[in-house]
Amino acid sequence: MTASAPEGAQAPDLNLIDGLIQLSFIVQAILGRLAGEQGLSVTQLRMLAVLDDREIGMRQLAGILELEKSSVTGLVDRAERRGLVQRIAVPANRRAVHVTVTDAGRAVVHLVREAIRTEIGQLAGTLSDSRQDSFRRSIEALIRHYVTQHAIPL
Repeated sequence: MTASAPEGAQAPDLNLIDGLIQLSFIVQAILGRLAGEQGLSVTQLRMLAVLDDREIGMRQLAGILELEKSSVTGLVDRAERRGLVQRIAVPANRRAVHVTVTDAGRAVVHLVREAIRTEIGQLAGTLSDSRQDSFRRSIEALIRHYVTQHAIPL
């Protein structure tokens, strides 16, 4: 269900910073709605997406999600009860546990990822090809700068 703007409504005049913030709100709203449709929070969905292509330890997962380890333990507990992730003992360290996504969790991630691509793709499709290309290059430059300044691996 898509809400429509009131008739005659126009987007506000925004400076670059306000525009980026408003766009991030739109993306977060889309993510929140799609996560909710799966009975998940955005944080749970992020966790599944992180685990989609790797098996990692709880501490590393906490670092990626920028959460306390105890919060990640609760996230993993809830997802494990739903069959979306599983804990795997680390043979070399009996106290260590890795987490990986199950086939059911991977299916949720892929379903939501495809819905996000479709919805945001439709939004981006309202721009001309040249504006899309310019916007893409600008976003890439901003991300590259941020990642370099904050030493974040992509």
